[in-house]
Amino acid sequence: MDSATPVDTSPQREGPEPVTAHAADKKIERAGEKIEPAGEKTEPAEEKTEPAEEKVTAQDAGLIKPPSPTPLVRVSGFCLVTLTVLAVLFGLKAGQEFIVPVVMAIVVAYTLDPVVALFERYRVPRWLGTVLVMSAIAIGIVGVIYVTQDQVADIINALPEISSKLSRTLGGLLSGDGSLMEKLRNAASILQESGTPKPSGRVVVAKSDGGLSDILLWGSKGLATFVGQATMCVFLVFFLLLSGNAFKRKFVKMAGKTLSQKKISVHMLDQINNSIHMYMAMMLVTNVVLGLLSWAAFRMLGLENAATWAVVAGALHIIPYFGPLMTAVGTAIAGLIQFGELGPALAVSMSSVAIALLMGVVVTTWMSGRIARMNAVAVFILLLLFTWLWGIWGTLLSVPIAFIAKVVADHIEGLEALSEFLSE
Repeated sequence: MDSATPVDTSPQREGPEPVTAHAADKKIERAGEKIEPAGEKTEPAEEKTEPAEEKVTAQDAGLIKPPSPTPLVRVSGFCLVTLTVLAVLFGLKAGQEFIVPVVMAIVVAYTLDPVVALFERYRVPRWLGTVLVMSAIAIGIVGVIYVTQDQVADIINALPEISSKLSRTLGGLLSGDGSLMEKLRNAASILQESGTPKPSGRVVVAKSDGGLSDILLWGSKGLATFVGQATMCVFLVFFLLLSGNAFKRKFVKMAGKTLSQKKISVHMLDQINNSIHMYMAMMLVTNVVLGLLSWAAFRMLGLENAATWAVVAGALHIIPYFGPLMTAVGTAIAGLIQFGELGPALAVSMSSVAIALLMGVVVTTWMSGRIARMNAVAVFILLLLFTWLWGIWGTLLSVPIAFIAKVVADHIEGLEALSEFLSE
């Protein structure tokens, strides 16, 4: 054995070779690598952060109808609408002295505007045409008063005699031993005596509070209010006619920003204008014809002051439903006082009713259907509503307001319910 060859005298270890910490880390890294198939180049994986996809529900896609609102939401909406309607009604009632002249002036100005525009076509200045139209109306009113003043004075002078004669006539018809009113009065007195004990002791007499003076005071206040509102209405009509289409242009300018909105506003105003023109022209023609027919009928029946009653019938026919009723009652009383019998008085009254029905049901209803197809029940409800709000002025303005409300409801979204209510 050579001495140059070293001999390993360390003991031999069996089993796997010991692994150091550095080698263990390398093995773990190799184990974590992705093993690619043979022949393909392995590249390190890159982490990509993609945004999360937005989830679309079936309700958003329109596949499922949205759930109906809860009862609480419906009740709150109903309460809000109710409070709004009550607030509007209260405002109309409280602002009567301001709103009534304004609305009346607008309706009258819409009615007279075509006449002023006709003067403008013949190169007449608008201010001069307005003055001519207003002067013609004033002259017409004064002329009617002048023609009928003698008959009106005769009626006023005969009021004491008329009242006494009326009381005697009605007393003869409603009183007497065998009359119905006497029997009802006797039965009521018997029931009252049997149900109430006899008074004992001192009897207290109530002091009269002067009812006549209160009536005169109330009448003077009402007359002063009427004169003030009429004066305001006349001046406002004059200025509206003088301004022409200025307010229409301002309204269209404020109504919307887009061209389509402005077109809708212009169309709505034109339709309101045409409806009011046609309605007032219809009322003018029908009232004149009704006055002439009433005058002829009253003259044939021998009623005194036939011209005055014909003018009254034509003027009261402006008031829907209640105007012809007042004419019938007035002519019946006049006929009863003049003839002293119930038959001729009823003939005079029924003649006025027949003429009013002919003009109101046949002509007015047909022409109103041509102007705006509206429900008669809805118009009557509006008549009662505005009569309660504004009295006789509300009765006069109820039908034009109904026309305006119908046109506005047809052109504005959200008012479909009102349009359906007013339609036929």
